[in-house]
Amino acid sequence: MNLTTRFAQLENFGHSLKATCYRIKIEKTEDLHEAFQLAKKYGLTVTARGTGISYNDVSLNGGGIVLDMSGMNHILDWDPASGVVRCEAGVTLEDLWKRVEPDGWWVPVVSGTMKTTLGGCLAANIHGKNNFHAGTIGEHVTEFTALLPTGALVTCSPKKNADLFYAMIGGLGMLGVFTTITLKMKRIHSGLIAVDAWHVPTLRRHLSDLLEHAPHYDYIVGWLDTLAKGTTLGRGQIHAANNLKEGEDPHVRETMKLSYQHLPDRLFGVMPKSLLHYLMKPFLNNAGVRLINTAKYLASLRRHTFRESHAEFHFLLDYIPDWERSFGRGGLIQYQSFLPKETAEDAWREMIQLSHQRGLPSYLGVTKRHRPDNFLLTHAVDGFSLAMDFKVTDKNRAPLRALLQEFDRIVLNAGGRFYFAKNSETSAETARAFLGEETIAKFKKLKKRCDPHGLLESDLYRRIFLVL
Repeated sequence: MNLTTRFAQLENFGHSLKATCYRIKIEKTEDLHEAFQLAKKYGLTVTARGTGISYNDVSLNGGGIVLDMSGMNHILDWDPASGVVRCEAGVTLEDLWKRVEPDGWWVPVVSGTMKTTLGGCLAANIHGKNNFHAGTIGEHVTEFTALLPTGALVTCSPKKNADLFYAMIGGLGMLGVFTTITLKMKRIHSGLIAVDAWHVPTLRRHLSDLLEHAPHYDYIVGWLDTLAKGTTLGRGQIHAANNLKEGEDPHVRETMKLSYQHLPDRLFGVMPKSLLHYLMKPFLNNAGVRLINTAKYLASLRRHTFRESHAEFHFLLDYIPDWERSFGRGGLIQYQSFLPKETAEDAWREMIQLSHQRGLPSYLGVTKRHRPDNFLLTHAVDGFSLAMDFKVTDKNRAPLRALLQEFDRIVLNAGGRFYFAKNSETSAETARAFLGEETIAKFKKLKKRCDPHGLLESDLYRRIFLVL
């Protein structure tokens, strides 16, 4: 065997979870075969990892093998005429959009960072600001190949091995490891996107605007001031955007250049952005965030209409390198809940008020509009999502865990669902409640078929699925 194994401590994206693992660099499918054989020989478990952007422990495997898939990063075939691309699983969203954008295409669904790999995107079945009409990334995949722990290399599509297609996408890498992915890009006619931004004074207005305005836009997302109380609870700002139509951009040749999409490395052309997370750290407390949120909300009172590049609009998490480190040594937990449109307002009002009562407010809230999908472990609903970022410290870790368990109860009572790529405190009982026994039984049956010896495990799998 020619695999290079390194003992390493890995973290989740929020730096709140850590695990010591045997890390193996994967560069080709044959390496995966060897890694599975190695795991069998030494009685170890295996999980795949791309760039480690998940807030959860889905790509951590304490005491086991972690397959570093970032070396399988080749775009194998790109057809600018049809917009169909075939890639290896370690290709990042950044690699992909930089390849297709100059030809007049864009990735149909993207996360808030361009650093995620396609394999990770499929394992989590990511959603974006356009979920309400474009769905998840899995809905744009025409075919993928994956290596199962049995050694079988399977090809899956909505019509071929459909049960595996709808289970492996969103299946957290626990049935097999993606090797190649084929998906259809979205046609664009400009390197710019047209954005409308306006304030919303209450939670009710916040959700009603997301619901009413979504049909008129390609993308919509909300910022929610999670520290606002009383009559202003739920206030925030909506950003809604449309792709420009053909002929609307008089400078299309210029805006479609990759150089036009580049995110600036310096703030105001002076300060390196790589230093900003150090400057943010003193403000990551209740008083500091309340001050920042108030200023942000007041600045949003006048409606803005502007154009910006696709990269600027989509990849806010890449504006400030290592921004998540501003939360300090304990890191952060992102809690994301998905609620039906009929129950979201009351549930989120109760959750936000409870966080205030416990003295554990979220420092960032982001809302989106969603639609259901057909994937087995789906998090989707006909409604909304709210992602809340919580600072973790040695002192607040236990009470924060208790608060999030109370959140789970509120969400479940409201008919909500959860996203395994985010909520690191989700329990097996919570997963059972929202997934349902039928879904769990289907997943277990596929797991036994694809991985009869239980080679594929992660910390998340052991924490939730192994005990279901």
